Amino acid sequence: MGILRTKQTLSFLILFNLSSLVFTTTDITNVVYKGCSEQKLPQQSSPNLQSLLSSLVSASAQKTFATTTTGDGQNTVAGVYQCRGDLSTSDCYLCISKIPSKLSKLCGEVAAARIQLSGCYLRYEVVGFKQVPMTQLLYKVCGSKKVNDGVGFEAKRDSGFGMVENGVKNGGNLFYTGSYMSLYVLGQCEGSLGNDDCGDCIKTAEEQAKLECGDSVSAQIYLFSCFISYSFYPNGVSSTSSSSSGSGGGNPHTERTVALAVGGVAAVGFFFVCLMFLKSVLKKKGGKY
Repeated sequence: MGILRTKQTLSFLILFNLSSLVFTTTDITNVVYKGCSEQKLPQQSSPNLQSLLSSLVSASAQKTFATTTTGDGQNTVAGVYQCRGDLSTSDCYLCISKIPSKLSKLCGEVAAARIQLSGCYLRYEVVGFKQVPMTQLLYKVCGSKKVNDGVGFEAKRDSGFGMVENGVKNGGNLFYTGSYMSLYVLGQCEGSLGNDDCGDCIKTAEEQAKLECGDSVSAQIYLFSCFISYSFYPNGVSSTSSSSSGSGGGNPHTERTVALAVGGVAAVGFFFVCLMFLKSVLKKKGGKY
């Protein structure tokens, strides 16, 4: 597609879910980037675009990836959406349903557009609009902080990348997230790709990450048909680690889970202290517990 690059009450047991942690710290509907064609949408195609957007939003309540077309002949509009692999269908719907209004504000009615949010993206194009390769770099974010490679960052990053590449090819849903020695990685391909093509796309994204971001402590690389991200913590685990992660195939974020579990134990301990204090006060006053 010819998209331009863009210049709970207290409880005796508290359980934490990594993906829900992400949702509370990073809004899945935040705009990451937009791509709007210079060519305007033909007037005759406008009703088809509105119908297509409505259809895609409706579909997102049942599945996390879908493609469709509306209209016929030269007025046909084709579109696709995809949600991050760790999102539920309800969260997917929440994410996709925000895009039509954002499209209107950010692009207007143009012949082709793509809106990438933190948890999903949607793109469309009128039939005949020039396509771009699936490995075309659309957008990048490189962390401003650099890594001192005395900590073996490059080797850890490469191992993490290898996990993503193997994960998307063998995991069954073209999505992978995991960790390797304080390096957190995530990758996903568009649902229309086969496993081998997905692996090739992810490999290209990894190469782009090395080329474009070098020794940055974090990076997000968006290609036309796939994306990857990583976050590295040279000083250990952070409770607010990776910018976009969640449950998926492969190794869980063990270190982060341990950190959260310790926090949960502390919370339970604090609860018992408060409970015993309240009990003693009530007893002194002749109250009942």
